[in-house]
Amino acid sequence: MDDTPESGLQAVLLANRAALLRFLQAHGAGDATEDLLQELWFRVRTQAGPVGQPLAYLYRAANNLMIDRYRARHQAKRRDQEWTETTSPTLPGQSDTPGADRSLMAREALQGAQQVLDALGERAATTFRLHRVEDVPQRDIAARLGVSLSTVESDLRRAYAAMIAYRRSLDEV
Repeated sequence: MDDTPESGLQAVLLANRAALLRFLQAHGAGDATEDLLQELWFRVRTQAGPVGQPLAYLYRAANNLMIDRYRARHQAKRRDQEWTETTSPTLPGQSDTPGADRSLMAREALQGAQQVLDALGERAATTFRLHRVEDVPQRDIAARLGVSLSTVESDLRRAYAAMIAYRRSLDEV
């Protein structure tokens, strides 16, 4: 969240960052507090038009993010459980291993993603891998790499944008 505020809502978010973090923490965000605030930042950047009560709007949006995350977690858990219950076991004589063509495509896609990340630089690639693969909170990444939290957030924004562009290029093929 090191961008220059482009709207009044962004300025209010930056001015009340600490209070919003405490709000999220008090409502059970835990290690996801920084992530939720960054998600709020992204939503604020796409908000069109003025907001009558910006601080109340931000608190409501933060609360909605918490609710969305809770619902998504429980829905995924329920979906995984239902999938496990409805899928049949492996048939005798058949392998669970994907075919050679699918394995090759997956390896190529992974190699491409690694190249995209590596092109961003070592710090951004490491930040992305720690956060997305190892599920390390942003604050811990900043401490581990000896950089500020805003640097971690900036690196993640760059990495997400690069990975989204890469994914779109795969979808076009």
